[in-house]
Amino acid sequence: MGKTMSEKILGGASGRIVSPGDIVVADVDYLMANDGTAPLAIKFFYEMGGSKVWDSERVILIIDHIAPSQNEKISAVHSLIRKFVAEQGLTNFYDVGNGICHTIMLERHASPGMLIVGADSHTCTYGAVGAFSTGIGSTEAAATMISGKLWFKVPETVKFGLTGTPHKMVFPKDVILHIVGQIGADGATYRAIEFTGQYTSSMSVDGRSTLCNMAVEMGAKAGLVSPDKTTLDFLKYHSRGDDSKPVSSDADAGYQDEREFELTNLEPQIACPHKVDNVKPISEVGNVEINQVFLGSCTNGSIEDLEVAAKLLQGKKVKRGIRTLVIPASREVYIQAADKGLLKSFAEAGCTICNPGCGPCIGTHMGVLAPGEICLSTANRNFKGRMGCANAEIFLCSPATAAASALTGKITDPREMK
Repeated sequence: MGKTMSEKILGGASGRIVSPGDIVVADVDYLMANDGTAPLAIKFFYEMGGSKVWDSERVILIIDHIAPSQNEKISAVHSLIRKFVAEQGLTNFYDVGNGICHTIMLERHASPGMLIVGADSHTCTYGAVGAFSTGIGSTEAAATMISGKLWFKVPETVKFGLTGTPHKMVFPKDVILHIVGQIGADGATYRAIEFTGQYTSSMSVDGRSTLCNMAVEMGAKAGLVSPDKTTLDFLKYHSRGDDSKPVSSDADAGYQDEREFELTNLEPQIACPHKVDNVKPISEVGNVEINQVFLGSCTNGSIEDLEVAAKLLQGKKVKRGIRTLVIPASREVYIQAADKGLLKSFAEAGCTICNPGCGPCIGTHMGVLAPGEICLSTANRNFKGRMGCANAEIFLCSPATAAASALTGKITDPREMK
């Protein structure tokens, strides 16, 4: 029997032929940690007897979750990270303003066939370029810093075939919300998900990253798309690709399950409070008035996402009283948005444009909700208290739905906009 992408990558990194359920110790290509997880990793690094990281080019630290700092305590955390970077001579450090860790990793580091671990659950995003990437804890991050290795249980793989041509106002975020709603929050626990099919092949890497980013919302260990010309073009655009070692699943690979999703008649989708898998077609959501719109995050802060929203907002004004926050996912995206005139469109529409970073997504600063408020967000989670207030509600949607709703002040189907 043939092998899946995950089995090939984990097998290559561990120097053996592997099967689902095997326990392997593998060499990792990159370790990433951010300001939410790096401080603990640094603490454990020293407690484990670490003195020098295994490779100063392959340990990547990024300040993005609370950036810029909101208070003295957070500033001390950032200072700790900067001192560690200087002490260890880390060559890949991204300070405040560079953007979100996952977007930076896609733009600058992740390549097909790599094994990447990150101390953040949405590390699975890098499967968009055919890497096996997965989230780990700070203790595991510390051990990897020292050794460059980590143990893995080889996961079973499930294949999701995406077919059909959705409405022009239905986007990858709608597709992945629909899938999460069908599979459930624990429906793919410790599985690797391969996104395949005609629709997947037609998508950009930005769109694929939206799919892979939310694989963890089904409990998955990783989400992957087989590398193709789109992948190679993306790497070339970012002046990368020389370190690629692309792999694809064999025709006779064994899958734990296979599901087909026909998308032609799919409506825009909404994840309702307080669970990501509480997903409904927008026609079933009802009349929901909102207080805030958040366009950004590692899920939907790409230039492609901003273009979709800006097109709907151009020449219009967001409804009075609707706070609309626009946060590009990286400095590169920010510059592209400026060059294309998107930031001007957002500003003229009445939006608030913030620096690249995670922003309101985790509820630590920028856009924290008040009790009783409702936010429509393009992020990946809507758990109770996620945006800083346990008595607020978060609905998840695509950038198009977010923009349309900012104009009307209530959750609105973008297919109705003229």
